[in-house]
Amino acid sequence: MSVTSETEVAVAAAGVVQNGRVLLVRRRVAEGALSWQFPAGKIEPEETPEEAAARETQEEAGLLVTSQSVLGQRVHPMTGREIHYVACRPVGGEAAIASVDEVAGLAWAAHGEIPQYVPYGLFEPMQDCLDAALLS
Repeated sequence: MSVTSETEVAVAAAGVVQNGRVLLVRRRVAEGALSWQFPAGKIEPEETPEEAAARETQEEAGLLVTSQSVLGQRVHPMTGREIHYVACRPVGGEAAIASVDEVAGLAWAAHGEIPQYVPYGLFEPMQDCLDAALLS
């Protein structure tokens, strides 16, 4: 992918599950209708989506994670940005707001609570992953 402007930089999003809940962060500045979402951010040059998802989770929520699998990618229907979705698991630290400039809130949501935070639905492979992890 050739990057011609800042808005075309691909983003990695981390689906982090712990103790039957998924980590969500509330952006200080909403992106359209998006307020609550997975820890996410731009993929830096020479960085894989898995590395970016882990880095962004640590930068935003102070949680060390390792990637388990890449779930897929799409152009987000609300933002037009290319998003790579990565399933991750915590390996250290405690989730807390680590970037007050970017993050205004943090929540561990149970499966049935996800629509309260993300009412427009999730990327199907991410939803399938969360269904398997949170309903087992």
